[in-house]
Amino acid sequence: MSLRPTLETRQATPTMEGAGVKLHRAFGFKDPSEMDPFLLFDDFRNELPADFELGFPWHPHRGIETITYVLSGSVEHGDSLGNTGTLSAGDVQWMTAGRGIMHQEMPQGNGDGQMHGFQLWGNLPGSLKMTDPRYQDVSGVEIPEVFDDDGTRVKVIVGKFWGKRGPVDGIAADPQYLDIYVPPGIQKTFRIDTYRRAFAYVFDGRATFVDASGPSGVLLEKEVAGREVNIRDMSGNRTLIRFGTGDEVTLQAGPEGVRFLLISGAPIEEPVAWHGPIVMNTQEELMQAFTELQNGTFIKPAH
Repeated sequence: MSLRPTLETRQATPTMEGAGVKLHRAFGFKDPSEMDPFLLFDDFRNELPADFELGFPWHPHRGIETITYVLSGSVEHGDSLGNTGTLSAGDVQWMTAGRGIMHQEMPQGNGDGQMHGFQLWGNLPGSLKMTDPRYQDVSGVEIPEVFDDDGTRVKVIVGKFWGKRGPVDGIAADPQYLDIYVPPGIQKTFRIDTYRRAFAYVFDGRATFVDASGPSGVLLEKEVAGREVNIRDMSGNRTLIRFGTGDEVTLQAGPEGVRFLLISGAPIEEPVAWHGPIVMNTQEELMQAFTELQNGTFIKPAH
């Protein structure tokens, strides 16, 4: 077994999307190979309805999958195929845009006017970019949760973990998407298949992520990229940790415990031509998509 090194840590940065939704972006719209097969990760956490209530009106997607996970509040959604629904606290929606879909997402706060959720974009390989759109809407009660004797809790949204399998399936990137809580002071190791790219996103509490240990278990403090030590203390203030190659991630929770997402997937390793919500393999395919948007042929009629 080998611990995954911590290649980079970064704070999610404030940005605005949709009709004026304030959110924090951990990555996206830069180097698409960095997190391959994932393209973008947003944390929409707001205390004031004015910061999210204008939502994300009608917009297109092609060539990607969007994964929305709601922790607090709800999201009303609709699309060009006539689908409508509401994602409530604990629910997940995995949308495969495929050849193209128009949809909208309108966040609604909880009883205190608060909203919190995440959206992850996953790339599709060229062979599936023009597949028919589909949804996997998953109620929170359908998501298995496993418990360890030390109080660690893991919600298995996608993939298999500790003998449980998440309800979302058939995803091109073969992802694993876990929502993990580790109690105060507990050291825990989580296994990730070596072939996957992986990152963690700490959104509550603190933890120390460990890169490597010597033969006697002594923690090593080697520099990474010439500037950062291998033992890092992460705050819960929207911190992304990007891991290198290995098959284990080890951390020790801080005095208030830690809650984080641990997400991994198989790299697609294909060319990316990307503009806004449309991600193709070539510039020609990208231009074709926008031409279809202009001439009204972007959406395949529903049968």
